[in-house]
Amino acid sequence: MSEQPPAHQHPAYPVGLRLTGRRVVVLGGGQVAQRRLPWLIAAGADITLVSPSATPSVEAMVTAGELRWERRRYREGDLEGAWYVVVASSDAEANDRASAEAERLRVWCVRSDDADAATALTPATGRSAGVTVAVLTTDVHCRDPRRSAAVRDAVVEGLRDGTISAGRHRTRTPGVALVGGGPGDPDLITVKGRRLLAEADVVIADRLGPRDLLDELPPHVEVIDAAKIPYGRFMAQEAINQALIEHAKAGKAVVRLKGGDPFVFGRGMEEAEALAAEGIACTVVPGISSSISVPGAAGIPVTHRGVAHEFTVVSGHVAPDDERSLVDWAALARLRGTLVILMGVDKIGAIARTLMDHGRDGATPVALVQEGTTAAQRRVDATLSTVAGTVAAEDVRPPAVIVVGEVVAVGGHPAATPPVNLQ
Repeated sequence: MSEQPPAHQHPAYPVGLRLTGRRVVVLGGGQVAQRRLPWLIAAGADITLVSPSATPSVEAMVTAGELRWERRRYREGDLEGAWYVVVASSDAEANDRASAEAERLRVWCVRSDDADAATALTPATGRSAGVTVAVLTTDVHCRDPRRSAAVRDAVVEGLRDGTISAGRHRTRTPGVALVGGGPGDPDLITVKGRRLLAEADVVIADRLGPRDLLDELPPHVEVIDAAKIPYGRFMAQEAINQALIEHAKAGKAVVRLKGGDPFVFGRGMEEAEALAAEGIACTVVPGISSSISVPGAAGIPVTHRGVAHEFTVVSGHVAPDDERSLVDWAALARLRGTLVILMGVDKIGAIARTLMDHGRDGATPVALVQEGTTAAQRRVDATLSTVAGTVAAEDVRPPAVIVVGEVVAVGGHPAATPPVNLQ
C-alpha cells in the first residue's frame, strides 16, 4: 500500500462547525486565545481554557462566566470529549503532545504555531449583513494570510455597499490612528475605524474596545493588550504613549483601539499630545459614545419632548467627597434633565446620597445598563434612594452606564418595552 501524502499538501475542506453546547478546549491564554475566544463564545461552545496565565481580557471573559479556566499546563487527557481544540500556548512541546492527542482522539485541532501540523485551519473571517465570510487559501505551497484577509475585507465591504470585488490588499500608512470602537457591538464602529483597523500593523487595544473585531485581524498584525504593557519607569498612560511612539517610529501603521469615543473619558488627547510632541502623524476617528448609545440600546432616550431638554454626562470614578473630584454635584442635583454617569458603579451609593442631599428627589428613576449593546446586556432599574442596595442585590458590575432622570420611565416598565434594534 502506498504511503499517504502529508495532509498539508492538499487544500483544506471548508466547513462550518456547529459548536453550541459542545466541548471546546483552548490551550494557552495569550493573544491568540484572546482573539479566538469571542467567536467561540458567540458560537455557544462549552469552552475550557487550559493555561497557567491569561491576558486581562481573557480573565474578564472568565469572570463573566463565558468559559471555564483551569490554571495549569496541558496534561494528557485534557482533550477527552472535545469536539474542537485550539492549540495556542507558548510551550512547543506541550503543543506537540496536545496535537498528537487530538490526532489519536480524532478531534479537529488548529495550531497557532504550526499550521502544517494541524488538522484544521482558522480562516480569515468577518461578518456583515447576517452572514459570516470565511476565506481559506487553496495554494498549499504559499499560504498568504494577508491575501485571505484582503479577500475577506472585499467581500464584507461589498456586502455593505452593494459591490463585490476582491481588490488588492490596502496600502497602510505609518502613523497612529486613535479609533473610537463604540460601546461594544462590533457593528457600531465607524466605517473609517474598521478600515483603519484592517490596515493596521499594530493594534493597541483596551479591554472595553469591541473585542470581536480583533479576531478579524490577519495573523501578521501584532495585537497588544494595553493592560499588559510593562510600565517600568513609566506610569500606565505614559507607557501606552511610549508604545505608540515606538511602533510608529518603526514605520508601522498603529491603531489605538478604544471603547466608546477617544475623547470622552478616554484620555485620547493625552495620547494625541504625546504623538504631536514627537512629530508623529495622528488621525482621530470619533466613536459612538456609550453615554448615549447604551441607554438607547436599553430603550432609554437621554432626551424626550416634555420630559428632558438636556442631558449631562459625568465620570463617577471619583467619589463626590474626594478632593480630586472636578464635578459640581450640588449643581447637578438642581438640574431637571437627564444625568448619565460613566464609571460609577462602585461609587453610586455615595453619588446618590450626594444628589439627594442637594435636593434631587429620592424617587427619581435610575437605570443601570451593564455590558450595553453586547449579547450580555442587561438593564436593572431602581430609584435614587434604592440604587445602592439594588446594585449590591443584583450584583451589577462594570462596565455599566447609569441613567438618572424621568426619561428612565419613558415607555413604561422595561419588561414591557420591546428591545431596540440598533441597525
